[in-house]
Amino acid sequence: MSFETALALVFAAASTTLTNVAYLREHDAAASLPVLCLRRPLHSVGILVHDRSWMLGFAMESTGFLLYAVALALASLALVQSITAGGIGVLAYVSARLAGRRLRGSELTGVILATVGLLALAVSLAGGSGGGGTGETGAIILWLAASAGGAALVLTLGRQAFGAAAAYGIAGGILFSIGDISTKIATQGGGRSLFIVPLIAGYALGTALLQIGYQAGGALSVAGLATLLTNALPIAAGTVILDEAVPHGAFGVLRVLAFAAVTAGAVLLARPEKSAPAGSPVPRELASAG
Repeated sequence: MSFETALALVFAAASTTLTNVAYLREHDAAASLPVLCLRRPLHSVGILVHDRSWMLGFAMESTGFLLYAVALALASLALVQSITAGGIGVLAYVSARLAGRRLRGSELTGVILATVGLLALAVSLAGGSGGGGTGETGAIILWLAASAGGAALVLTLGRQAFGAAAAYGIAGGILFSIGDISTKIATQGGGRSLFIVPLIAGYALGTALLQIGYQAGGALSVAGLATLLTNALPIAAGTVILDEAVPHGAFGVLRVLAFAAVTAGAVLLARPEKSAPAGSPVPRELASAG
């Protein structure tokens, strides 16, 4: 392992720890604020930026992103994501400790499956974790556009299927994956610096959806789903559109099984928590937020 790769792993580990602790702080702050709504973006942003606790969480998340960007400049997208994927474990442990409770059966099973799957992804990278190529710009744009369409579809149909909290977490995670992939592309410099546009859009919209989701469900359900997708999709993108090596033999089989475990974990974490009473104003606002 080269010095640059080792340094990238250190930055990636620091990034995921800081980012997931930030998610918990943002959740606690957003849950206590007046109802946020996508149809009133400036009003909602004003509510958030005037809350000191939320701003501290956002500052932590921003610092985590800077560390992540440095890691991406030093190593492949798939390798960095395999390290940041461990954030789901940090999120689960810290959220349970802060709430003074044990993880529910479905939460615990989902976290175990997701963590095992993501660790298996990391192991599978031993069979193909080189720096990879730069990929074709057209294929990259198509992937990002399809991801944006998927997020919109989840927002349109997912709230009825999964519940508001899970839908916002899934859509937010997909949008964050757009930001992550765009970050890797933008670090290549030259004309690809223009990918800073989807980078900003992905992170901004993803952050907005997470804050709304935090008001509908727990941090693990919302941020946990976002974390899973934020890591699994870029790892897939690294193989599909950035020419990062596909492992052969046992490592290839392991990668398939790993994605299956991550998917199963996401399904379990997507189970909606007990909703608020029928007359609660929050669900009504959330139902119309998209």
